[in-house]
Amino acid sequence: MAGLLGFSRHVMAGMARVPARHHELLIEKLDDIVEGRCDRLMVQMPPGSAKSTYGSILFPAYFLSRHKKSQIIATAHTASLADYFGRHVRKTIAEHGERLGLTLAKESRASPKFALEEGGEYFAAGVRGPITGRRADLIIIDDPIKSWAEAESQTFRDALYDWYRAELSARLKPGGRLMLIMTRWHEDDLAGRLMAAEPAWECLRLPAVAERDDAMGRAAGQVLWPEWQDEAAMLRRRQEVGERAFAAMYQQRPRPPDAALFKADAIRILAEAPVMVRTVRAWDLAASLPGIGRNPDYSVGLKLGLAADGLLVVLDVIRFQGSPAQVEARIHAAAKADGVNTLLALPQDPGQAGAAQVAMLTRSLTGFQVVASPETGAKVMRAMPAAAQVDAGRLALLAAPWNENFLSEITAFPDSRKDDQVDALSRAVNTLATTSSQTARRVNVPLLGR
Repeated sequence: MAGLLGFSRHVMAGMARVPARHHELLIEKLDDIVEGRCDRLMVQMPPGSAKSTYGSILFPAYFLSRHKKSQIIATAHTASLADYFGRHVRKTIAEHGERLGLTLAKESRASPKFALEEGGEYFAAGVRGPITGRRADLIIIDDPIKSWAEAESQTFRDALYDWYRAELSARLKPGGRLMLIMTRWHEDDLAGRLMAAEPAWECLRLPAVAERDDAMGRAAGQVLWPEWQDEAAMLRRRQEVGERAFAAMYQQRPRPPDAALFKADAIRILAEAPVMVRTVRAWDLAASLPGIGRNPDYSVGLKLGLAADGLLVVLDVIRFQGSPAQVEARIHAAAKADGVNTLLALPQDPGQAGAAQVAMLTRSLTGFQVVASPETGAKVMRAMPAAAQVDAGRLALLAAPWNENFLSEITAFPDSRKDDQVDALSRAVNTLATTSSQTARRVNVPLLGR
């Protein structure tokens, strides 16, 4: 069958169509799920890119052909859309069953929820619909949000995330695979939360108009599917929907209504880090665990380096929700991994309890350079020195899986729902600018900005 790409070309040829370049890249990632090379895939593409044709119709049929006794749960924002996908998966199997080596069970030939003679099953359900008693080797979530009203509602976003964690993901068998296909709507939508909370997800993000370091190798400004929507059509669409909607739904980089403080387009992504003359690991601390209806702040440890030419490079971001003991353990583990030449910058809560916490941490970090200071002034004011470095083109990121979530958060600041990474970045930049070379283990370099 020559893999999913060969099967897709065969099916699409019957409709006088062929997979475009971005479809072939998507198919490559879907093949990784089939072969077990990936178990968490997130696909972010604009409306009209045919992501559901390949991800929610052709892919499930092919997956069942390779894993004939597997069970699939497929969900969408409404039961009617989930049923639509199910009917087309069943239709694909009915028309291409001989090629796939699959036979529909007789009682399933008119249902979007069907079984196969070979033992496999496909079950379709709307978001927050009934799935109790079902188990799955593969779960597909396709467009879990149907409108701006839902996307803008924190109540809805919380309910969707709670349903995913407590109900849907609990249906996954050991070793099972998850795929989320969606157009982004909001920085705190399901994709945003999963990228923040579960770093194991592999993300295929294809904006309508290419940015730098494009996953397809496009030059900046090239459109995703010129045969479908050329540059003139995309420009017209951008004018029709407005910049905020275009950034979210078409570029897959949602942002709040107001202008952002950080100009993320000025931040470079480096394949390798230059030699650093000073490094700091700055922490923004929280100490509570998530629960149903509760999405607390994150603890963030951001490692920032200063190169000899004055370039600041974010080398690493640790971001997690944990108990006080887990937070302390991660601080110690990061300090050990970073080494004694990396300065630790800790926040000190006001009052005696904050001073006692810092004193305890400092004693337990014997041999490391530790500085602590209270957070003073508004968050925006504390972030302005970092934003100035970004505007001047003097901040870069070391290429890593955390890049996307980091850029999403700082782009949305100060109106983002979470700002823990911004706080950690602010502390790191301000620490490098205000600590002496002696404090930073006597490295003889000028202070930032001089």
